[in-house]
Amino acid sequence: MNATLAAVVLSLFSAVAYAAAAVAQERLASRTTDSGMLRLLGSGAWWWTVVLNASAALLHVAALKYGTLTLVQPLGALTLVAAVPLGARVAGRRVSPVEWRGTALTLIGLSALLVTASGPAPDDVLSVPQALGVAAATAALIGILSRPGTRPGLRHATASGFASGVASALTQTVTVAVTDRSGPLLSAQVIVVALLVAAFAAGGLLLSQIAYRGGLGAPLAVVTLANPVAAAAIGLFLLGERLQGGPAGLLLAALGAGVAAWGVVTLSRSVPEPARPEPLVDAGDEHPVAAVLALEPGSAAYEPSMLPKQPGSGQLTPL
Repeated sequence: MNATLAAVVLSLFSAVAYAAAAVAQERLASRTTDSGMLRLLGSGAWWWTVVLNASAALLHVAALKYGTLTLVQPLGALTLVAAVPLGARVAGRRVSPVEWRGTALTLIGLSALLVTASGPAPDDVLSVPQALGVAAATAALIGILSRPGTRPGLRHATASGFASGVASALTQTVTVAVTDRSGPLLSAQVIVVALLVAAFAAGGLLLSQIAYRGGLGAPLAVVTLANPVAAAAIGLFLLGERLQGGPAGLLLAALGAGVAAWGVVTLSRSVPEPARPEPLVDAGDEHPVAAVLALEPGSAAYEPSMLPKQPGSGQLTPL
């Protein structure tokens, strides 16, 4: 299989797994207060989102072996494509026209970036000083964006996107360094960068959990946009990656970034349509995971009997 095609296919599966995790995180976050965040560690549902994120991350690591950061990272926009309708389905409502429009604009913009991002398989890595410098600068920026006492939302989503993007860039360094077989498997470079990857990946997960309290669409769009921006900056300035097409390619990339930003703003202003009332159906007709996610605490009413009664009679009708 062609290396570029392998990177695209692996990125598609990764995006679907990330979308499922994001929807589950948003449902949990909507039921969690500030004082209850620590309770998530004892929640089996939250740990399932961790498993989904870990699976998506492994697929993403594999994609980074075959494709550059400027190719793989924009494909994360497919997370948004899957998550918006999936989140609406789980919430029992329709995707609003504004959500569709915002999603489409975001994807069109990131697709324009993708056109200019093709290139050879990665072969360069960050040195330890470079990795530490990137980590320090990113940690400072995340601290500014997620300072305490502020309302969770798009700034936390931006911080999450930067953390995840830097984690991806550092992951590519580990992947290339381990698989090129030009040095020891557990060199100081591999160990230091792997520890930084773990820290930023965990930080991105926790920051996204906070951001999703305000809803899924706009925060996820910001994460989707900030992630490739951070990773592409590292790829372009530190790893020698280049956009294709010369000045015209740079112009196309700039236009794509503008359209994607427009999509993010559109999503941030969207108001989801209210959930449609659903008739009572047999629980076996709906997927059990979707049913559980769609329930609100205490929403189940007490039913004394599900058997029909005869007209004018207080007795149950035998079946």
